[in-house]
Amino acid sequence: MPDPASEDRFSEWEIAATDTDEHFMAVALQQAEKAAAEDEVPVGAVIVHGSRVVAAAHNQRERLRDPTAHAEMIAITQAAESLGSWRLEDCTLFVTLEPCPMCAGAILQARIPRLVFGADDPKAGAVRSLYRLLEDPRLNHRCEIRSGVSSERCAALLSEFFRRQRALGKK
Repeated sequence: MPDPASEDRFSEWEIAATDTDEHFMAVALQQAEKAAAEDEVPVGAVIVHGSRVVAAAHNQRERLRDPTAHAEMIAITQAAESLGSWRLEDCTLFVTLEPCPMCAGAILQARIPRLVFGADDPKAGAVRSLYRLLEDPRLNHRCEIRSGVSSERCAALLSEFFRRQRALGKK
């Protein structure tokens, strides 16, 4: 895993509490663009505590050769380190793509109370598309969900990435 986030690392994104979900999704999109530049699936994630970004990450599965190196997983690890607790209560996770089952499970385990995501994932989405893990009444934690934030921009970034991959003969 990459080095945990230091407090100063995210100061450039600290903003007033009145700013919107769209602002933080724009920060997550910056992370997704970093992933695309590194030939990773362009997914970015940001975790906000109050009005302060405590974690910002992008997919790094190829670079780290780690199937669990999804943007959400890395951001959750960074946020836990930054806040000194595995319980990420009072945090919001912003992610450009609907989380998969692994990431949705990590959201539950970290006790993140709010998720904001951009594009739906009809092939692996575990929040609304295929499964509804974060709202399952059989589990002891649930999560407020807002979907569709900057969805067109999030989806376009993914579509363009996979179009380029196909043109290069990659899967």
